Amino acid sequence: MLSLLRHPNLVNLIGYCAEGDQRLLVYEYMQLGSLEDHLHYLRPDQKPLDWNTRMTIAAGAAKGLEYLHTEANLPVIYRDLKSSNILLGEGFNPKLSDFGLAKFGPSGDKSHVSTRIMGTHGYCAPEYLTSGKLTMKSDIFSFGVVLLELITGRKALDDSRAREERFLVDWARPMLKDGMNILNLADPLLRGHFSKSTMKKALEVGFLCIQENANCRPSIGDIVLALDYLTSHPYSAHEAKRVSVKGPENNESPRETTRMLDRDFNRERAVAEAKMWGESWREKRLQSAENSSDGSNT
Repeated sequence: MLSLLRHPNLVNLIGYCAEGDQRLLVYEYMQLGSLEDHLHYLRPDQKPLDWNTRMTIAAGAAKGLEYLHTEANLPVIYRDLKSSNILLGEGFNPKLSDFGLAKFGPSGDKSHVSTRIMGTHGYCAPEYLTSGKLTMKSDIFSFGVVLLELITGRKALDDSRAREERFLVDWARPMLKDGMNILNLADPLLRGHFSKSTMKKALEVGFLCIQENANCRPSIGDIVLALDYLTSHPYSAHEAKRVSVKGPENNESPRETTRMLDRDFNRERAVAEAKMWGESWREKRLQSAENSSDGSNT
């Protein structure tokens, strides 16, 4: 399957060896290792990923998944999207790797693919775990977990934590629903150096992705639009104040804190807003390109 897939955010298969009993695949070298390494297994001499890099990685991974879902000759369900399968190259450019569990998506009038339950605990969508029914929205759930990993710095499943905090989704979902103190979800290694509004929007996208009802999760196209918008508004340490993550700011009311992530979250409105961010940004880029072209022709 991998030999048929070509995209800047997918690891390239360079060649293979099939000699005697030897079966080897040769992939391009990804010099910065995996996202998992940079989030959970930092060496003493390594710096943690900054906010802008994390959002760039999320956007790139989403584009790789979008290619699998909508642009490949046959739609592909990745089935094993996780931080250890996102490899990082020069400039922290992310590429999806390891397509051993990937399946071609449903064809004709079928809504899902029935398959033996496989994957990594902590990333699998609930409907897939209970029924073995696999859809594109199963990948969206897994992507939401990865996005929460990037924001919180926590593992998808961490047996060293208290029982109620072992699964990242179970720990984060109540805070996302409640909307109070959501800035406390931020990875302590960020040391408050992130845009508060951008983080809230990123959490909004993550919250939509991990909805228990698969039909309430956004499409990968909507996610790409939203994340493109967020990466087009990078955090600048010189232009923004450090964010306190100890609780709500004194001048911020609970209503304002929960404005984007309130208890009765409206999925359609949220997706429309996410699309609006991305489409507005894309239109500005196109307009800028047209103006530049007109200027060069005069």
